[in-house]
Amino acid sequence: MRFDTVIRNGTVVTASDTFVSDVGIQDGRIAALALGLTGADEVIDATGHFVLPGGIDSHVHLDKACLLGRCGHLQGGLKAAIAAVSAMKRDFTVADVYERGAQVLEQAIAKGTTRMRSHVEVDPRVGLRSFEALKALKRDYAWAIDLTLCVFPQEGLTNDPGTEELLVRALQDGAEALGGCPYTDTDPHAQIARLFALATRFDVDLDFHLDFDLDASWMHLDEVCRQTTVHGYGGRVAIGHVTKLSCLPPEAFARAAGRLAEAGVAVTVLPATDVYLLGREATHDVPRGLTPAHRLLAQGVTCSVATNNVLNPFTPFGDASLLRMANFYANVAQVGPEGFDACIEFVTALPARLMNLRDYGIAIGNPADLVVLDAPTQAEALAGLAEPIMGFKNGRQSFSR
Repeated sequence: MRFDTVIRNGTVVTASDTFVSDVGIQDGRIAALALGLTGADEVIDATGHFVLPGGIDSHVHLDKACLLGRCGHLQGGLKAAIAAVSAMKRDFTVADVYERGAQVLEQAIAKGTTRMRSHVEVDPRVGLRSFEALKALKRDYAWAIDLTLCVFPQEGLTNDPGTEELLVRALQDGAEALGGCPYTDTDPHAQIARLFALATRFDVDLDFHLDFDLDASWMHLDEVCRQTTVHGYGGRVAIGHVTKLSCLPPEAFARAAGRLAEAGVAVTVLPATDVYLLGREATHDVPRGLTPAHRLLAQGVTCSVATNNVLNPFTPFGDASLLRMANFYANVAQVGPEGFDACIEFVTALPARLMNLRDYGIAIGNPADLVVLDAPTQAEALAGLAEPIMGFKNGRQSFSR
């Protein structure tokens, strides 16, 4: 067999095993996994390096990234961050959103991300301008990253006339997923019901921002799980943040995990934003506010770790590195070396499951979406924040360092 490219002698991780192998790439796909492959137009030596499937960032907000330079809101809680962006987004233009989103996309590509789900706000204040910008980004950066667009109402749905009509227009115009934010709505359960109705109408997955505070006396989680079961939507619903789960004692946490697993609702943990925004009223013994994804995973819940925000009032940090985010999660959640491999899976195989990606991973026939890390093992890559040496999208080298 003739190959376009052979990545030689790297430590390869597949869905079932880790082993030293060559990776033969032909016509953008993985054509062979074996040592001693010959007949390649290009050979890349990966000896001593780890070869992973490309990273997946399952929850990002490209439309409101890189806003710090235009607002004085440098610290505060969730409501203040929403209000700050709400005021600014009235003046967003397509060109402005495109430029800021491109900054993050280029960072993400150079850090080894090959697939991303970006939430994008749609409401009467910003209209469809941010959505139009992200559609253009999706097209222009398709050579290096698959960008999925999830439209959602940040500031409410039932209390914000005109928003549902805009969501419908975006879904008709190619949005691939639908999000929600029940805690900003005057009728949270009605919002959840309306979004499930729209999702089933357009046959798209759902991805809610949910239960984003530290008051565990009430949750919208139960209603999302109930509606998921009623609509037969198991495996097609994700919830992000869910920081209330971080406040539950073991027995209540186990019950919540059981409901999520039974309903087929996945969870995305967003460490940088959750740790930055929550617990600000505490003068000492400040709570972390981080949902323990590794404990949910142990009880059968599909989980991912993702970026969420970059350089804005929600998160004034970030370089779009998924490896850094997995490392940060492990630090804050006190995950030891025995769990480092699972933390890598939070930004690779598990978000692929959450997003229902059927062609992901290092396997013959799949797209050659690969990243080569400057480390001999996954655990060492996570612990030492190994730099990606090079990446490939559909067999084409997208960056090198």
